[in-house]
Amino acid sequence: MAKKAKYKKYHTASPKVPKVEEPVVEYKSLKKASTVMDFSYRKFEKIAALVPFTQKEWANILNLSERTLQRYSNGNSSFEGIYVDRILHVEELILNFESLYSTRGIQDIIDELGRIQHGVYI
Repeated sequence: MAKKAKYKKYHTASPKVPKVEEPVVEYKSLKKASTVMDFSYRKFEKIAALVPFTQKEWANILNLSERTLQRYSNGNSSFEGIYVDRILHVEELILNFESLYSTRGIQDIIDELGRIQHGVYI
């Protein structure tokens, strides 16, 4: 007859897993993003009034035909999403353009363009 092996039970204390306790961080949006549904031609007109671009130049900036821009104007209809995105980017550029009035602002832009040209991103 074969003897059965006896297994010995060892009691090991289960390791305590450390808990990470960090304060809750709340991220807030810097500015309210405009939705596509409510971005009418009237809102575009307010932005367009900030710079002396013609309707043809705006059509080129937005990458749409001048006639399509006129259709938006006639019906005061809402712009499509891609155009809203471009309009908001142009608005951001216009509002941030004030920093270029100083020599330091111009030098910052030249430095940034140089870094982009040479592939150095910070």
